Amino acid sequence: MILIYTDGAAKGNPGNGGYGTILKYRQHEKELSEGFRLTTNNRMELLAVIKGLEAIKVDGIPVKIYSDSKYVVDAVTKGWIWSWQKKGFKDKKNVDLWKRYISLHNKYKPQFQWVKGHAGHPENERCDQLAVDAAESSKLLVDEAYERESK
Repeated sequence: MILIYTDGAAKGNPGNGGYGTILKYRQHEKELSEGFRLTTNNRMELLAVIKGLEAIKVDGIPVKIYSDSKYVVDAVTKGWIWSWQKKGFKDKKNVDLWKRYISLHNKYKPQFQWVKGHAGHPENERCDQLAVDAAESSKLLVDEAYERESK
């Protein structure tokens, strides 16, 4: 099983933000993170999941995602994203990311496990550190979809 641990951070909401993701498979481990100059915490939580799934190089292996984001975990496990999709994401935020996630969900069909944030879970703590460090980086990217929508 591929294990993906994720976290997002934003300094201000909106503000500069970042995500941190750890992928584990057997003895392999990979860390991912990026920071953005203007975004939201929910976008970073969702992007962390997306980037983890996009980093998978082999199909057919079960995937389990650990996230402290109720926004992401509940939207998927409670099926909200499917009703949002049926309604064309009317009045929903982060449509660009949800559409990107849905195609990955259909490919990998990941399981989700919510974890309590800042509660000593080693991988969640590490993802938080990656996300915060990325948000505080001097090399911040542009979250183009967010900046375009927020104008």
